[in-house]
Amino acid sequence: MPRKDQIHDAVRNALLKDGWTITDDPFRIVYEDADVYADLRIVKTEAGASVQRALVIEIKSFIGYSPLHNLEIALGQYELYRIYLE
Repeated sequence: MPRKDQIHDAVRNALLKDGWTITDDPFRIVYEDADVYADLRIVKTEAGASVQRALVIEIKSFIGYSPLHNLEIALGQYELYRIYLE
């Protein structure tokens, strides 16, 4: 299980206050023989609509020695999750 970012709970609480429902914390993505974990899967039904939106979220704070290195890691995770979820 991956370690949670230090702002994980704050982001989670903000999403809840905005009306999102957290369905998975963390969200397991299975692709062939590989398992990866995104931080959250959330859903929300818009008022007056029958369509439910779902998002998979990776929480990043970019706090650390090298923000550029953190960005490279985040972009790599995004691309990997995008491929696995298609």
